[in-house]
Amino acid sequence: MARGQRKTIEEKISAKQELIDALMTRVESEKRELEELYQEKKRKELEAVSDLIQDSGMQPDEVAAVLQQYLSGRSA
Repeated sequence: MARGQRKTIEEKISAKQELIDALMTRVESEKRELEELYQEKKRKELEAVSDLIQDSGMQPDEVAAVLQQYLSGRSA
């Protein structure tokens, strides 16, 4: 049975390079999406803290002082 025309080594190299380039583009895209997810997570965490501060009726500087006092007590 006759086989189809075989690819030259140059064609194989070119095809492999194209595949790698496409994969690198995909990896970069996935990294960007991952970074966006981390940023969204951080925003949600900050919103939760902001809501807690607002619900407490304290000012942000008061909350910072309380946290600093707590942290100082933990390390002693």
